[in-house]
Amino acid sequence: MRTNFMLGSLTKSSIFISLLLLTGCFGGGNYAPVVERQERVSVVPASHKVRRGESLYSIAWLYRLDVRKLASTNGIKPPYTIYPNQKIRLKGSASNQRGASNKRQTVTSVTPSKPAKTSTAKSRSNTSTKALSSSTALNRNTHPFRWRWPAKGKIIRGYSKKNAVRKGIDLQGKLGDSVHAANSGKVVYSGSGLVGYGNLLIIKHNEHYLSAYGHNSQLLVKEGELVKVGQKIAKFGDTGTDKVKLHFEIRRDGKPINPLGLLPKR
Repeated sequence: MRTNFMLGSLTKSSIFISLLLLTGCFGGGNYAPVVERQERVSVVPASHKVRRGESLYSIAWLYRLDVRKLASTNGIKPPYTIYPNQKIRLKGSASNQRGASNKRQTVTSVTPSKPAKTSTAKSRSNTSTKALSSSTALNRNTHPFRWRWPAKGKIIRGYSKKNAVRKGIDLQGKLGDSVHAANSGKVVYSGSGLVGYGNLLIIKHNEHYLSAYGHNSQLLVKEGELVKVGQKIAKFGDTGTDKVKLHFEIRRDGKPINPLGLLPKR
C-alpha cells in the first residue's frame, strides 16, 4: 500500500512539473528569444584573437572600428592578411617602440650623397603619383553616392540613431529572393562567422564606405571578388534570425549611418 501511495504521488508530481514546463514554453515571456546581431559589443576589449574564417574587415565590423586605423594600430599593410590565433590590438596607436626604432635608425644612418637624394626624391614622387592615381580610380569606379536598393521588399524595421541595436534596415522578402549589390566594390568578407548576422557579405566601395548584407540563405560571391552595382550577390534567407529577411547596413569610416540618407527615394 505504501509503495503504491508513493508511486501515485510521484506520478502526480511528474504531471504537475510537466504542466509547469509547458506553461513556461507557451505562456510567453519565459523562453529565450532568438539572438540576432542585436548584441552590440558594449565594451571594446584591448585585443581580439583571430578565429578561422575571420578577416580584418569582419573584426573591424564587429567592434565598429575603421579598418584602416585597426590595420595601422597592428602594423598590418594591405591586403590586410591575418592568421588564426593572431592577436589583434583594438586600442591604441601604432607601436611607439617601432617608432623609436625607426628614429634610432635615422640618427645612425649614413648621410647619402646629393645624387642619391635626388634619386630617392624621384622614387617617392613616382610612388605617391601611382598611389594617388590608384586611389582616384577606386573612387571613380565606386562612387560612394551611386547607391541602389539591395532588394525590392518593404522596410520592416528601420535605422535608429539612439538605439544601439538598430544600425541598419531590415527588408521583407521571400526565401530565395535576390539580393543585389547596393554599390560597386570588392567583397571583403563572405561567411557566417559574425554571430547574429547569419550568412553575411561585406563589400568595400572605397576607402570610406562599406555595406553589409545579412541573413542570406546563399552567398553567390566570394571574398576578394569585384562586384558591380546591381549585381546579384546572394539570396534571401533566415540564417541567424527568426524569419526570412535581409539586414542591410552602410558604414562610413567604420561607423553605422542611416542607409536611407544614401539610397534613392522609392
